[in-house]
Amino acid sequence: MREIVIVGGGYAGFYAAWGIEKKLRRGEARVTVIDPRPYMTYQPFLPEVVAGSVEARHAAVSQRRHLRHTRLIAGSVSRIRHADHTLTVRPAKGDEYQLSYDTLVVTAGAVTRKFPIPGLADQAIGLKHVEEAVAIRDRLMTAFDRAACLPPGPERRRLLTVTFVGGGFAGVEGFGELLSLATAMLKSYPELSLDDLFFHMVEARGRILPEVSDKQGEWVVDSLRRRGGHVHLNTQLVSAENGRVKLSTGEEFDCGLIVWTAGNASNPVVHNHTDLPLDARGLIMVRPDLRVGTDSDPLPGVWAAGDDAAVPDLAVPGSYTVPNAQHAVRQGRLLAKNIVADLRGGRVREYKHASLGVIATLGLGHGIFEYKRIVVRGFLAWLMHRGYHLLSVPSWERKARVLSVWLTAAVFGRDLVSLASVQHPRDAFVKGGEVGTTVRAELPDGARATSRTAA
Repeated sequence: MREIVIVGGGYAGFYAAWGIEKKLRRGEARVTVIDPRPYMTYQPFLPEVVAGSVEARHAAVSQRRHLRHTRLIAGSVSRIRHADHTLTVRPAKGDEYQLSYDTLVVTAGAVTRKFPIPGLADQAIGLKHVEEAVAIRDRLMTAFDRAACLPPGPERRRLLTVTFVGGGFAGVEGFGELLSLATAMLKSYPELSLDDLFFHMVEARGRILPEVSDKQGEWVVDSLRRRGGHVHLNTQLVSAENGRVKLSTGEEFDCGLIVWTAGNASNPVVHNHTDLPLDARGLIMVRPDLRVGTDSDPLPGVWAAGDDAAVPDLAVPGSYTVPNAQHAVRQGRLLAKNIVADLRGGRVREYKHASLGVIATLGLGHGIFEYKRIVVRGFLAWLMHRGYHLLSVPSWERKARVLSVWLTAAVFGRDLVSLASVQHPRDAFVKGGEVGTTVRAELPDGARATSRTAA
């Protein structure tokens, strides 16, 4: 059998593997997916996970549940040597080893792009994975519990100050959803008011949401400001040491939660540890049919898509497809068709997809949709956002679970419970009970006795 190895189980990799295994005949080829996580993250739901509108597990699509005929390797790829048709696998446990392939698919996905800002690595949380979204939500809820026990002052202000750095889709949606959650929580905390909340968004450019038109971008800024958010445009984060946020404008404030969403970078294995052809941005050079290489010099048996690939955008000649879910999902599906067709000596197709427009959630009941001259804002746009992503999330099982959570919340409201202790699950066991502690007690006659406590 031919060995088809897929590096990365994100959007493009998951859909490619899912489609290939459905199309393969018995014994025709074996598919292997290498990814450190056992699930594909449906990233458009992460802002709603932050807000508690979607359960964390419902934004994670199990690979083993859906890729039933695919070999799954929990690990990462540290080097690709196409000259030898081998790659180096670094498993979650154990030593690195070599893996050979006949067909290689690189969909390793992007990583969070960071800058050498003092304190950033120690203080900030990203918003690219389910675990990060859950941590952001739990940290805010824990801050509310602590702030409610404090009198007005610097410590209460610090606990209820949130800073998002980056005004792209992830930052704006995450900021809007967390702001919506915080304002909704005030009903359960009579000790606190809207004046106690300080939500800051920091964007280096002069506008947010670059995917929408300038006019609509300005409307989004105004909308967030009307709801109590502070949007800092043409501003950079200078320092975050010890939770003290310093901006390029000279403004400073203590912050209890810093979320970094200032862009992505290609996976290190792509731009540092591969002999595949790269462009000036460090992305894999890809033909319109998703083969690696150029029109005149394709590499046989190598394909790429998603955030790490420079895929020509045939709908907008002279440009490349933007790294978003809308393209990655469709590229993954085309990868499956083209790889199977190539395996059987058939004809492969080029990738061409015109944008369906831009849609974003800005918090519960708030949204924006724009397609050419059509603009929808507010509650209807928010409903459209939910409907689109409910249809887009893989499998009917996930659709049903997400819909059930939404319907339950519509009747009973959000579930405002923090499980921050899950991040340190052994604390209660280690500290609680103090089993074996020696206790000394005074007896009536002045003698001393010892006993052992029980949990």
